Amino acid sequence: MAVPNIGDLVTTTLRHRSAAIADNVSNNNALLMRLKKKKRMSTVEGGTEILEALDFADNETYKRYTGYEVLDISPQMVLDSARYTWKQVAIVVSISGSEEFMNSGREEIHNLLSARIKNAERSAANGMSADVYSNGTASGGKQITGIQAAVSTSPSTGTYGGINPASQDWWRNIASSPTGAPDKATMKKRLQDVWVQLVRGQDMTDLVVMDNAYYALYWDGLTDFQRYGNTEKSAGAGFGSALKFNTADVVLDGGVGGDMPANRAYFLNTDFMALKAHKDRNMVPLGPDRFAVNQDAMIKIIGWAGALCLSNRRLQGVLTHS
Repeated sequence: MAVPNIGDLVTTTLRHRSAAIADNVSNNNALLMRLKKKKRMSTVEGGTEILEALDFADNETYKRYTGYEVLDISPQMVLDSARYTWKQVAIVVSISGSEEFMNSGREEIHNLLSARIKNAERSAANGMSADVYSNGTASGGKQITGIQAAVSTSPSTGTYGGINPASQDWWRNIASSPTGAPDKATMKKRLQDVWVQLVRGQDMTDLVVMDNAYYALYWDGLTDFQRYGNTEKSAGAGFGSALKFNTADVVLDGGVGGDMPANRAYFLNTDFMALKAHKDRNMVPLGPDRFAVNQDAMIKIIGWAGALCLSNRRLQGVLTHS
């Protein structure tokens, strides 16, 4: 006979695996893996937007003085916030009445659900990976606003985080686009030209993600003195992460079916980057079981809502070529 509590089985199985779904999403993408390891994947409680505090200017009251010399006590406007719009993602696991009664017992149904949930995990991971490297325009702008928008090849145009970089030059990332494709002899120089623009004291790039072509060129041109990092500690283990550039891990986030844009290297300071999700929408099953009105079927929705946020755009960079 059919298992009477199939709804409970779907719900409890998904709740048990919701953390695994979120982990699988982060482990499928070198950037998200780095954010997870640096505890830059977090949850927030709500609000109409996600606000990210910005420290965008120096306090100009710094003054050298002697004796009773007058000090500058003028108020300083040094803080602001970037505003990020909530983006939502859903993936559905379903089971029909016939699938329920044709399975002989709870264990058989559990095996069917397990296979479908694993497929949902993989599909969600692939979708989130594509979104993280996106420009946020897919699905009529409902897509996560990803790295192509955050670290733009045209950093003085468009609005990002609610701030217009055309009038706020401190909110522009570094972009370099030399003429002509690089080769193994010129690749290092091009990378170095971007690197030096992104160092601010001890703040510097910690992760460089590359597409297939750039990664292969860089690897081919390395010397024995700067070839490998520590693969055990690298944030991108499993992503070709044994390479280093200065102190940063260099990671291939292309490969077969990768979502990195072609001919691109992103220089990321992940101390100023975060993937924030709503506490009740972090790859978890949503609401009660849903039974179709005009179908013999039950579905369960796995949901996510959040945004990829930057708190310092100036310390991020991109290298491509024209």
